Amino acid sequence: MVLLARIISTKTLFWYNGTMGLNFFAPGMPPAKRLFDLLASSLAILVLSPVFLAVSLVLWASEGRPLLFRQRRPGYRGQIFLCNKFRTMRQLADKNGTPLPDSQRVSRLGKFLRSTSLDELPELLNVFSGEMSLVGPRPLLVQYLERYSPEEARRHDVYPGITGWAQINGRNSLSWEDKFKYDVWYVDHWSFLLDLKIIFLTVWKVLAREGINQPGQATAEEFKGSK
Repeated sequence: MVLLARIISTKTLFWYNGTMGLNFFAPGMPPAKRLFDLLASSLAILVLSPVFLAVSLVLWASEGRPLLFRQRRPGYRGQIFLCNKFRTMRQLADKNGTPLPDSQRVSRLGKFLRSTSLDELPELLNVFSGEMSLVGPRPLLVQYLERYSPEEARRHDVYPGITGWAQINGRNSLSWEDKFKYDVWYVDHWSFLLDLKIIFLTVWKVLAREGINQPGQATAEEFKGSK
């Protein structure tokens, strides 16, 4: 754990600016859900610390730094936070400085991290800090906020999660419309038992490596608004 703490706090490796705080009682989250998130994320970070370290060392040796990809994402009620992931893409651009398509920038190691969902492990830090939950709609891009219909925007009535109802029902193989329907269904039907069911089924989906990407895409095509 000491080694993990040092890695997390090393700005030059992770672009980690030390601004993330700890919310013991996340506003708007049921207390039982927050307590479970806090305990489960703490235990997971402790138990998986050797995995954090191993992935960090391999990523540093093969791709260099930074090790973390940190991106602004909208969370509960659209509040912006920095979402943490292990970096899976190279910083490659064309002669004009425009980044190459995601499918060309994903490294071989990055593909492995994505297929095993190991790239998502640093999001446990977001869960521990109260910015995310273990279960909830996935945090998407900020520019999508203005593209949602009023019904789709309801996905932000709960905290975003590492996994969710859409993830166990197809993940990136689903259309955006179907993903959002599953997200809103989760908002309307949340229960502690439902979260436990989703976590259990997520383990199975990860082991089976189902729904990782859409055909021809590194993960999923851009959401440009509902038809």
